[in-house]
Amino acid sequence: MVHGLVVSSRYMIPTSVELAADYCVYLPDLPGFGKSDKPEHALSIAELADALAAWMDAIGLSKATLLGNSMGCQIIANFALRHPERIERAILVGPTMDPQARTAHQEIGRWLVNIPGEPLSLFPVVTLDYLQIGFRRFVRTFRHALEDRIEEHLPLMQVPTLVVGGARDPVVPLRWIKEATSLLPKGRSVIIDGAAHDVNYNSPVELAREVRVFLDETKEVHAL
Repeated sequence: MVHGLVVSSRYMIPTSVELAADYCVYLPDLPGFGKSDKPEHALSIAELADALAAWMDAIGLSKATLLGNSMGCQIIANFALRHPERIERAILVGPTMDPQARTAHQEIGRWLVNIPGEPLSLFPVVTLDYLQIGFRRFVRTFRHALEDRIEEHLPLMQVPTLVVGGARDPVVPLRWIKEATSLLPKGRSVIIDGAAHDVNYNSPVELAREVRVFLDETKEVHAL
Protein backbone atom coordinates (compact mmCIF):
# COMPACT_ATOMS: atom_id res chain seq x y z
CA MET A 1 0.00 0.00 0.00
CA VAL A 2 1.49 3.32 -1.12
CA HIS A 3 0.65 6.47 0.86
CA GLY A 4 0.09 9.95 -0.52
CA LEU A 5 1.52 13.40 0.12
CA VAL A 6 2.25 14.48 3.73
CA VAL A 7 0.72 11.32 5.20
CA SER A 8 2.53 8.11 6.11
CA SER A 9 1.36 4.53 5.95
CA ARG A 10 -0.63 5.04 9.18
CA TYR A 11 -3.73 6.28 7.34
CA MET A 12 -3.68 3.05 5.31
CA ILE A 13 -4.14 0.93 8.45
CA PRO A 14 -7.97 0.76 8.38
CA THR A 15 -8.01 -0.82 4.90
CA SER A 16 -4.98 -2.99 5.64
CA VAL A 17 -6.78 -4.47 8.65
CA GLU A 18 -9.73 -5.38 6.42
CA LEU A 19 -7.46 -7.03 3.83
CA ALA A 20 -5.00 -8.74 6.17
CA ALA A 21 -7.31 -11.68 6.81
CA ASP A 22 -6.96 -12.77 3.18
CA TYR A 23 -3.71 -11.23 1.91
CA CYS A 24 -0.19 -10.46 3.03
CA VAL A 25 -0.27 -6.65 3.31
CA TYR A 26 2.77 -4.34 3.47
CA LEU A 27 2.66 -0.67 4.54
CA PRO A 28 6.00 1.05 3.89
CA ASP A 29 6.84 4.64 4.80
CA LEU A 30 8.69 6.03 1.81
CA PRO A 31 11.90 8.08 2.36
CA GLY A 32 11.05 11.42 3.96
CA PHE A 33 7.73 10.24 5.36
CA GLY A 34 6.55 8.79 8.65
CA LYS A 35 9.16 6.73 10.47
CA SER A 36 11.55 6.44 7.50
CA ASP A 37 14.82 8.34 7.17
CA LYS A 38 14.66 11.92 5.93
CA PRO A 39 17.06 12.41 2.99
CA GLU A 40 18.42 15.91 2.45
CA HIS A 41 16.47 16.44 -0.76
CA ALA A 42 12.81 15.76 -1.39
CA LEU A 43 12.57 12.79 -3.74
CA SER A 44 10.78 13.20 -7.06
CA ILE A 45 7.88 10.92 -7.96
CA ALA A 46 10.19 8.74 -10.06
CA GLU A 47 12.72 8.58 -7.22
CA LEU A 48 9.97 7.55 -4.81
CA ALA A 49 9.00 4.77 -7.23
CA ASP A 50 12.61 3.58 -7.31
CA ALA A 51 12.77 3.77 -3.51
CA LEU A 52 9.70 1.54 -3.34
CA ALA A 53 11.42 -1.00 -5.62
CA ALA A 54 14.54 -0.87 -3.43
CA TRP A 55 12.39 -1.44 -0.33
CA MET A 56 10.85 -4.49 -1.99
CA ASP A 57 14.35 -5.78 -2.70
CA ALA A 58 15.32 -5.27 0.94
CA ILE A 59 12.44 -7.36 2.27
CA GLY A 60 12.67 -9.99 -0.48
CA LEU A 61 9.42 -9.13 -2.25
CA SER A 62 9.90 -9.81 -5.97
CA LYS A 63 6.43 -8.82 -7.18
CA ALA A 64 3.24 -7.37 -5.74
CA THR A 65 -0.14 -5.81 -6.35
CA LEU A 66 0.19 -2.12 -5.50
CA LEU A 67 -2.61 -0.04 -3.96
CA GLY A 68 -2.10 3.69 -3.60
CA ASN A 69 -4.07 6.77 -2.65
CA SER A 70 -3.72 10.25 -4.09
CA MET A 71 -0.02 10.93 -4.86
CA GLY A 72 0.62 7.26 -4.14
CA CYS A 73 -1.15 6.55 -7.43
CA GLN A 74 1.40 8.70 -9.25
CA ILE A 75 4.17 6.71 -7.60
CA ILE A 76 2.55 3.47 -8.71
CA ALA A 77 2.16 4.70 -12.30
CA ASN A 78 5.86 5.57 -12.38
CA PHE A 79 6.70 2.23 -10.76
CA ALA A 80 4.74 0.35 -13.44
CA LEU A 81 6.80 2.01 -16.16
CA ARG A 82 10.19 1.82 -14.45
CA HIS A 83 9.81 -1.64 -12.89
CA PRO A 84 7.13 -3.43 -14.95
CA GLU A 85 8.33 -6.87 -13.90
CA ARG A 86 7.65 -6.06 -10.23
CA ILE A 87 3.94 -5.21 -10.43
CA GLU A 88 1.06 -7.68 -10.87
CA ARG A 89 -1.92 -5.33 -10.62
CA ALA A 90 -2.60 -1.74 -9.63
CA ILE A 91 -5.35 -0.17 -7.55
CA LEU A 92 -5.47 3.61 -7.87
CA VAL A 93 -7.61 5.22 -5.16
CA GLY A 94 -8.34 8.87 -5.86
CA PRO A 95 -5.47 9.32 -8.35
CA THR A 96 -3.93 12.78 -8.57
CA MET A 97 -3.22 15.01 -10.40
CA ASP A 98 -6.36 15.94 -12.34
CA PRO A 99 -4.96 17.55 -15.52
CA GLN A 100 -7.59 20.29 -15.22
CA ALA A 101 -6.33 21.30 -11.76
CA ARG A 102 -2.56 21.28 -11.93
CA THR A 103 -1.82 24.46 -10.00
CA ALA A 104 -1.09 24.69 -6.30
CA HIS A 105 -4.03 27.04 -5.74
CA GLN A 106 -6.48 24.68 -7.44
CA GLU A 107 -5.28 21.62 -5.55
CA ILE A 108 -5.15 23.32 -2.17
CA GLY A 109 -8.62 24.72 -2.77
CA ARG A 110 -9.95 21.25 -3.53
CA TRP A 111 -8.27 19.77 -0.45
CA LEU A 112 -9.89 22.45 1.74
CA VAL A 113 -13.31 21.60 0.30
CA ASN A 114 -12.60 17.93 1.02
CA ILE A 115 -11.89 18.43 4.75
CA PRO A 116 -15.52 18.29 5.99
CA GLY A 117 -16.00 14.94 4.27
CA GLU A 118 -13.24 13.15 6.18
CA PRO A 119 -13.61 11.60 9.68
CA LEU A 120 -12.38 13.78 12.54
CA SER A 121 -10.07 10.95 13.61
CA LEU A 122 -8.02 11.44 10.43
CA PHE A 123 -6.75 14.88 11.42
CA PRO A 124 -4.49 13.89 14.34
CA VAL A 125 -2.93 11.33 11.98
CA VAL A 126 -2.31 13.93 9.28
CA THR A 127 -1.01 16.47 11.81
CA LEU A 128 1.59 14.10 13.21
CA ASP A 129 2.65 13.02 9.72
CA TYR A 130 2.96 16.66 8.65
CA LEU A 131 5.20 17.41 11.63
CA GLN A 132 7.41 14.47 10.67
CA ILE A 133 7.74 15.43 7.00
CA GLY A 134 8.14 19.18 7.64
CA PHE A 135 6.98 22.19 5.64
CA ARG A 136 9.97 22.39 3.29
CA ARG A 137 9.77 18.74 2.24
CA PHE A 138 6.00 19.04 1.85
CA VAL A 139 6.33 22.00 -0.52
CA ARG A 140 9.05 20.39 -2.64
CA THR A 141 7.24 17.06 -2.87
CA PHE A 142 4.01 18.87 -3.73
CA ARG A 143 5.81 20.60 -6.59
CA HIS A 144 7.10 17.27 -7.85
CA ALA A 145 3.56 15.88 -7.76
CA LEU A 146 2.17 18.85 -9.69
CA GLU A 147 4.84 18.42 -12.36
CA ASP A 148 4.24 14.68 -12.74
CA ARG A 149 1.84 13.99 -15.61
CA ILE A 150 0.06 10.80 -14.70
CA GLU A 151 -2.12 11.07 -17.81
CA GLU A 152 0.99 10.36 -19.90
CA HIS A 153 1.88 7.28 -17.84
CA LEU A 154 -1.54 5.59 -17.63
CA PRO A 155 -1.68 4.52 -21.31
CA LEU A 156 1.64 2.71 -20.84
CA MET A 157 0.57 0.65 -17.83
CA GLN A 158 0.12 -2.94 -19.03
CA VAL A 159 -1.29 -4.47 -15.83
CA PRO A 160 -4.93 -4.88 -14.77
CA THR A 161 -5.81 -1.66 -12.97
CA LEU A 162 -8.75 -0.67 -10.79
CA VAL A 163 -9.46 3.05 -10.41
CA VAL A 164 -11.44 3.87 -7.27
CA GLY A 165 -13.22 7.16 -6.77
CA GLY A 166 -15.10 8.63 -3.85
CA ALA A 167 -18.54 9.92 -4.76
CA ARG A 168 -17.90 12.98 -2.53
CA ASP A 169 -14.25 13.56 -3.48
CA PRO A 170 -13.70 17.15 -4.71
CA VAL A 171 -9.95 16.56 -5.17
CA VAL A 172 -10.48 13.86 -7.79
CA PRO A 173 -13.85 14.46 -9.50
CA LEU A 174 -15.81 11.69 -11.20
CA ARG A 175 -14.97 13.20 -14.59
CA TRP A 176 -11.26 12.56 -14.00
CA ILE A 177 -11.93 9.05 -12.67
CA LYS A 178 -13.65 8.24 -15.97
CA GLU A 179 -10.90 9.86 -18.04
CA ALA A 180 -8.13 8.11 -16.12
CA THR A 181 -9.85 4.75 -16.55
CA SER A 182 -10.29 5.30 -20.28
CA LEU A 183 -6.54 5.94 -20.65
CA LEU A 184 -5.63 2.56 -19.15
CA PRO A 185 -5.19 -0.43 -21.48
CA LYS A 186 -6.67 -2.76 -18.84
CA GLY A 187 -8.61 -0.38 -16.64
CA ARG A 188 -11.90 -0.48 -14.84
CA SER A 189 -13.41 1.83 -12.25
CA VAL A 190 -15.68 1.79 -9.23
CA ILE A 191 -17.20 4.60 -7.19
CA ILE A 192 -17.59 4.35 -3.41
CA ASP A 193 -20.82 6.04 -2.29
CA GLY A 194 -20.45 8.73 0.35
CA ALA A 195 -16.64 8.63 0.33
CA ALA A 196 -14.37 11.67 0.32
CA HIS A 197 -10.78 11.67 -0.96
CA ASP A 198 -9.06 9.37 1.53
CA VAL A 199 -11.22 6.34 0.74
CA ASN A 200 -8.70 4.00 2.38
CA TYR A 201 -9.36 5.76 5.70
CA ASN A 202 -12.99 6.87 5.52
CA SER A 203 -14.45 3.77 3.80
CA PRO A 204 -12.13 0.81 4.49
CA VAL A 205 -14.81 -1.89 4.48
CA GLU A 206 -16.22 -0.76 1.15
CA LEU A 207 -12.77 -0.35 -0.42
CA ALA A 208 -11.61 -3.77 0.80
CA ARG A 209 -14.74 -5.35 -0.67
CA GLU A 210 -14.03 -3.84 -4.10
CA VAL A 211 -10.36 -4.84 -3.88
CA ARG A 212 -11.31 -8.45 -3.19
CA VAL A 213 -13.68 -8.52 -6.17
CA PHE A 214 -11.01 -7.04 -8.42
CA LEU A 215 -8.28 -9.43 -7.26
CA ASP A 216 -10.58 -12.44 -7.62
CA GLU A 217 -11.64 -11.44 -11.13
CA THR A 218 -8.13 -10.71 -12.36
CA LYS A 219 -6.87 -13.93 -10.77
CA GLU A 220 -9.37 -15.84 -12.88
CA VAL A 221 -8.17 -14.00 -15.99
CA HIS A 222 -4.56 -14.95 -15.22
CA ALA A 223 -5.61 -18.56 -14.70
CA LEU A 224 -7.25 -18.68 -18.13
